[in-house]
Amino acid sequence: MSDRMVPRILGLDYGTKRIGVAVSDALGLLAHPLTTVQRQNRSSDMEAIRLLIQQEECGRIVIGLPLRTDGTEGPECQAVRRFAQSLGRVIEGVEIVLCDERYSTFYASDRLLETSRTRKKRRAKIDQSAAAVILQSYLDALSEERVDRCSERKDTGESNSFQE
Repeated sequence: MSDRMVPRILGLDYGTKRIGVAVSDALGLLAHPLTTVQRQNRSSDMEAIRLLIQQEECGRIVIGLPLRTDGTEGPECQAVRRFAQSLGRVIEGVEIVLCDERYSTFYASDRLLETSRTRKKRRAKIDQSAAAVILQSYLDALSEERVDRCSERKDTGESNSFQE
């Protein structure tokens, strides 16, 4: 690991066709859109994320949990939880956190509209921008010492078991 103050944090906006990716700065204060992973299959998706974690020297992953507006979980949440569990089995030594992502795509779309990009360019960047919104929400909660909207996976000593 380089001389960074803290390991970076990777933010993911998990979707059925794409996974938006963002990364924190070296101080763990700001989230920046990084890339979009085009989903192919579980194995190639995991490998792409593993490589990003290695390249960006990340020690934690924040994955958006798509709760309904009333705070309940739907089928999309179960898909994200399964993805997080699979990721935990493949990527060892990296903490995985699920964080409420309600309205993240709306906020990301709004931000992209402000940059007056063409519709095609906005569509290409929306997933990584949503990942940045999710990650920034988490970073803000950390800085305020309130991670109440997020549930952390604690290492139980068993091969990357997932626990809230």
